[in-house]
This record gives sequence, structure tokens and C-alpha cells, in this order.
Amino acid sequence: MSAITLLTVFVLAVFIGFEVVSKVSSTLHTPLMSGANAIHGIILVGAIIVAGSATEPWLLVTALVAVLLATINLVGGFVVTDRMLSMFGARAAPRKRPSGPEGPSRTGKDAR
Repeated sequence: MSAITLLTVFVLAVFIGFEVVSKVSSTLHTPLMSGANAIHGIILVGAIIVAGSATEPWLLVTALVAVLLATINLVGGFVVTDRMLSMFGARAAPRKRPSGPEGPSRTGKDAR
């Protein structure tokens, strides 16, 4: 494929990806992030394989940049997913106030 064709496919993928991701509701965001993290792991492995088999210096530099960006994306995805899941975690039970020797304290109309 020519460079123009590859650039056109890349630009179209960016626009389509942005439109699809921006339409996702917040309820589905966490499950989709988990799935995307798995895909990013596969992308990272592919970038490592390409970097290992690079024969030209420009290809090696491009592959190493891809490894760096894929790693940042993968780690960032796990951090965001962890923070979102912690928002839905169980909350600590409220502490009970200890009652004094005279019994539980009364408030409201019954207090004198």
C-alpha cells in the first residue's frame, strides 16, 4: 500500500474511533475499558514483536515509540479502571456512638 492510502486509513480510523467512543454511556464505560485493556495488551505484544524484528533504524525507532505509547495506554487504562471500580466498592459502615453510663443519649422532643 502507498503512504497516502495508509495515512487515509489512519485518519479515518481516528475519526470513527472518536465518534464511537464519545457515544458510549457512562454505565458501559468500565466494562468497555476492561475489554480495551485486553486489546491494548495484544497491541503491546505486537509492537514488541515488530521492534524485535526491525531491520532498519527508522523502523526500530517507530516500533520503540509504539511500545512506549502502548505501555502508557495500557497502564493508564488499568489505573482508570481501578479508580472507577473503587467508586462502586462497599462503603465502610458508620461507627456507632458509644453510650455513656446513663444510657443512650436522647435527642429531639424527648430530650430534657
